[in-house]
Amino acid sequence: MAKNTKNKQEENLHDVENALTKTEQFIEDHQKLLSIIIGAIVIIVIGYLGYGKFYVQPKEKEAKEQMFMAERYFETDSFNLAINGDGNNLGFLDIIDSYGITKSANLAKYYTGISYLKLGEYEKAIQYLNKFESEDLLVAPVAEGAKGDAYFELGDNDKALSQYKKAYQMSDNELTTPVYMLKAAGVLEATGKFGGALDIYNELKEKYPNTTEGRSIDKYIARAKIELGK
Repeated sequence: MAKNTKNKQEENLHDVENALTKTEQFIEDHQKLLSIIIGAIVIIVIGYLGYGKFYVQPKEKEAKEQMFMAERYFETDSFNLAINGDGNNLGFLDIIDSYGITKSANLAKYYTGISYLKLGEYEKAIQYLNKFESEDLLVAPVAEGAKGDAYFELGDNDKALSQYKKAYQMSDNELTTPVYMLKAAGVLEATGKFGGALDIYNELKEKYPNTTEGRSIDKYIARAKIELGK
């Protein structure tokens, strides 16, 4: 038994040695090719790091500086100037076109979408909000909810409801969640689905009683119950 075990170990050792020998032979036979591949990888990594440091970062800084006035116009509800610029300062559309690789350009898509929403250009609002990407727990729900507002104004209640639900389900917080719960329930009421609306109202009351929406929710609950004949 011991002899068999010893023989097995010797066979395994022999296999390992053979594998190592083959690997060494492969490296020796393909040394030039492997050197080229490794060199290419090094160049790609260095290029990527250099691209970020010497191109993207300066562009990001420049974009933030250029977007300053557009943001000020947005804050003062001068939405046309915010979108298109004033002739001397860039608007959000210019930022998107000129600095597309930057975070500022991504944010400009959000601002542009909201601006078009405020101007009543709902399809354009949806177009730019769909291009905006964010994982922020407050901004992302607002962007989705804004799409809901646009769809609602366009008369598409199904898509509006879908967006409002997405907005309040993607982040559990007292600032945005109850707002979009209330809007979702409002769409359900508008389409005669009072039972569904009542469910949302009751959930809002239970989870967010200390919010502005939570403190006024009883009147919505009462109205839905009346419509249901309760």
